[in-house]
Amino acid sequence: MKTVVVAGNPKPSSRTLDAGVRLAGLLGAEPPEVLDVIALGPGLLGWGDPEVKHAVELVAGADLAVFASPTFKATYTGLLKLFLDQFATGEGLRGVVAVPLMLGAGPAHALAPELLLKPVLVELGATCPAPGLYQLDSSYDTDSSAADYVRRWGPALTASIGSR
Repeated sequence: MKTVVVAGNPKPSSRTLDAGVRLAGLLGAEPPEVLDVIALGPGLLGWGDPEVKHAVELVAGADLAVFASPTFKATYTGLLKLFLDQFATGEGLRGVVAVPLMLGAGPAHALAPELLLKPVLVELGATCPAPGLYQLDSSYDTDSSAADYVRRWGPALTASIGSR
């Protein structure tokens, strides 16, 4: 299973990236490919940048992609949006099973992955057979939220990958 973790945090090597890699590992992807979107730099601001094109191809070729973002102003980051804008509507993520993952400081935005990130992934053609996962950034690495998520939704994700 080819798995890619896409981290849309403006800080390189962030907790968001770590949470995405941890979730991918729990889903059986060892080691996943990692795309820290901030590393793409100003190439995201236009079209045709070779490094961005390569990143898009990497993600579009995945069986499973974890799209991870911190919660900024109650939604995912503009950085992640710039990257997602590089994909063709309806087909750019066709064949990719996607998991929206967001980290935040408190439970107030717990529905953000489901209400804000998941719809754009589906718009780009991804299959999202499970709800998004929201984790507290202060405890994502010590609590059981990711393991609980995988226990509940891992079979649906695996079945979706196997049925493509």
